[in-house]
Amino acid sequence: MTSQKAITLCNGALKFSAIEQGSGPVVLLLHGFPDTLETWSEQIAVLADAGYRAIAVATRGYEPESQPEDDDYSSAALAGDVVAWMDELECQSAHIIGHDWGASIAYAAAMAVPERILSLTTMSVPHAGRFLAEIHKYPKQLRMSWYILFFQTPALAEFAVKRKDFAFLRWLWRTWSPGWDFEEQDFERVVQTFRRANVVESALGYYRAAVGLDSLPWRGSYDAEEAWPINVPTLGITGKNEGCIAADVFTAMMREDDFPKGLKVVEVPDAGHFPHRERPEFVNALLVDWLDHHTGH
Repeated sequence: MTSQKAITLCNGALKFSAIEQGSGPVVLLLHGFPDTLETWSEQIAVLADAGYRAIAVATRGYEPESQPEDDDYSSAALAGDVVAWMDELECQSAHIIGHDWGASIAYAAAMAVPERILSLTTMSVPHAGRFLAEIHKYPKQLRMSWYILFFQTPALAEFAVKRKDFAFLRWLWRTWSPGWDFEEQDFERVVQTFRRANVVESALGYYRAAVGLDSLPWRGSYDAEEAWPINVPTLGITGKNEGCIAADVFTAMMREDDFPKGLKVVEVPDAGHFPHRERPEFVNALLVDWLDHHTGH
């Protein structure tokens, strides 16, 4: 089996660190918040061994080289990065697997270039447009999502995230994945990333760009009953013990009529917000079966 190697992907002047392994159909792996591309350490080799070229990428802003001068962290910009990476890799089509914010990016890319995406796998975040339009229907979820509004406060949010050596991020991991006894070294790698210049500001920029809704290309009239079709076969994965976006809310917001090319939703037992980290063998089996089904292996 081929070994992992570090590569650099670009979108104009922006440079993105990535790790790749394997050959075959391209699978782009997009991490979330607060996390890094190393979140996929248990998936990359498995996907490579299954006949895929797995590429985990550090998304926009998570390193100084990928921080845009105009601070554009809109949905359109993030989707544009994915398209640029595919062009640079000279792959006409790819599978996309995204967790948390990576899932949101995956939805945006699917809406921008559905003809170039073989399949989506989205973890822990339901259909992004549906979530923003309907969160008010779920008082429990509004309470759970308090941090999104808190992240809109300039300077204060940055201070809160950074204080006591990023204790807030540790609290999020414990709250979002209750019962998960994560390895300290894994969390420390995340902290190392957030210590880098302007990474905290960039990560919060995702939330600040999203809440205004203006960046969402499918906004339209934003009628809650309107469908925002994802014309790509989609596998949605949520943890049964999810503490960020509740599993029942995730399932309710993943509607078949929003996914005309097919939708499958799986709840991972004994897992919270990071199912691929917490239950890698369970999730890896799902991923390989899903990718094979939509590749023709």
